[in-house]
Amino acid sequence: MAKHILAALVENRPGVLARVANLFRRRSFNIDSLSVGRTQRDEMSRMTIVMESDSAEADRLVKNLYKLVDVVHVDHLHSQPSVVREMALVKVRASSENRREVIQLCDIFRARIIDVSAESLVVEITGEEEKLENFTELVRPFGIVEMVRTGMIALGRGGHTLKDEGFKPNRSRAAARRNVL
Repeated sequence: MAKHILAALVENRPGVLARVANLFRRRSFNIDSLSVGRTQRDEMSRMTIVMESDSAEADRLVKNLYKLVDVVHVDHLHSQPSVVREMALVKVRASSENRREVIQLCDIFRARIIDVSAESLVVEITGEEEKLENFTELVRPFGIVEMVRTGMIALGRGGHTLKDEGFKPNRSRAAARRNVL
């Protein structure tokens, strides 16, 4: 089994995320990572979904996503050259004795210190999953007080984009579907 990254362009309205998550639940797939945010168009959101499965199962899930009324376009980025990033905020215990070492690790990993207190530093780190994993393993001996990660986000390289040309919100179809559910 391998990690698969699916990018879905969806209509930006209530209930879409629940319907997508429910599809994964019904098919007994675990979502490793899920990030959702608005796009350059206010009426659209982009979901980046990371899951572990074989290619056939991931392709089948893409077909099932297209059956959801609010889904405009889905791309299986596993098969495309893509830029993939994740961000983490890590609160690291940093006393006066070890603060310099923590700062040096931040420099090595190109992480930014965004908050400083007498007992800790809050570090922002962005990059590929492996980079974040390596950083957290190296700061773990100092003490990770708290950590949050965004989940992966991804874009296809070059001219590859999720297709939204000709998209017109279909309010009547979506309303009819909501009344059925």
